[in-house]
Amino acid sequence: MFIGIGLIALGYILMAGGGSDDPNVFNPEIYNWRRIRLAPALVLLGFAVQVYAILLNPDSKEKE
Repeated sequence: MFIGIGLIALGYILMAGGGSDDPNVFNPEIYNWRRIRLAPALVLLGFAVQVYAILLNPDSKEKE
């Protein structure tokens, strides 16, 4: 579960920033590859890891 939390946190950190100090000036940095493709993919991957970690049942293996 910690891996999933780390991936989600990293995705949100990569999405941060890129704004403009002046609201009248457009900053095209907000549309770069890291914020549009990489960060949301990391967040979704983190949620998928969390679902897998929740559904994983380590006691279901046969004990001999």
